[in-house]
Amino acid sequence: MTNSQKLKTNDSIKALAIKTVLAEAEAIKKIALLINEDFAKVVNLIFSGKGRVIATGIGKSAIIAQKLVATLNSTGTPAVFMHAADAIHGDLGIVLSDDVVICISKSGDTPEIKVLIPVIKNQGNKIVAIVSNTNSFLAHNAHFVLKATVDKEACPNNLAPTSSTTAQLVLCDALAVCLLYKHGFSKDDFARYHPGGTIGKKLYMRVSDLYKHDNPPKVQLHESIKSVIIEISSKRLGAAVVTDQNDKVLGIITDGDLRRMLEKQNDINTITAKDIMSPSPKTVSPDEMAINAFYIMEKNKITQLVVCKDNKYKGLLHLHDILREGIV
Repeated sequence: MTNSQKLKTNDSIKALAIKTVLAEAEAIKKIALLINEDFAKVVNLIFSGKGRVIATGIGKSAIIAQKLVATLNSTGTPAVFMHAADAIHGDLGIVLSDDVVICISKSGDTPEIKVLIPVIKNQGNKIVAIVSNTNSFLAHNAHFVLKATVDKEACPNNLAPTSSTTAQLVLCDALAVCLLYKHGFSKDDFARYHPGGTIGKKLYMRVSDLYKHDNPPKVQLHESIKSVIIEISSKRLGAAVVTDQNDKVLGIITDGDLRRMLEKQNDINTITAKDIMSPSPKTVSPDEMAINAFYIMEKNKITQLVVCKDNKYKGLLHLHDILREGIV
């Protein structure tokens, strides 16, 4: 029976998926036991060094090296990816005298690595091996060895890099996190390195960046229902804030308040803003992070927040303003 024949049902597919996940999880647990003194030395070497991290590898290990570079660069440690095959055909000039070279490989015995490592070593650069086979050429010639040893791949044929690349990735992430801590890398630093995308917006975008500053929707206490409806409709934020003459917030009227009022009242000619407003609405400072404003809305099951500064009404932040920016 072929492998495809064994996966005829959804249950058999799910069972194999679970088996794969558990196999890789078990491999990672064993990697935790292999963290050695070399690991701490590598972290301190990179942290105290004047150069960059050069990550290199072949095949799937090269992809893990690219991920390591991306993570290091985004968390405050300068790093460059160098494909091992390209390195021995001209790209070795990437490596500068103070750089630390991290070579990632399962076997540690590929032809490209056997050519590359001696050259780098002769240049005087420190070499860090992330390798499964600790009896390999790479392990014997590296200054530091981080063991990414796995018993077998999650692949049923024990061939496709699965558990081994997961182990490499976890070790690389552990390196990056330790360096992040050493650098004292903060949320503000993270925002500076991630100005675009959802992550960046969560970390740097504030309420003041989102709400409309000009002519926000507002009415006075004794204004008529007609005036309230016109104000809510014209400003298209689903609400109007009730203020006094000094822009102190007294309440809020949402389109929901209007609907409920119309359901209960037959004669609306004498009703004013004061009669239907909700007093003490939820407020937020213009300086508050936009993501925190979203959490306030989510917690209170509301779609608008009144923006106030120095006890004065500044504008109305709508849930759509946050969603439009892709913050959540």
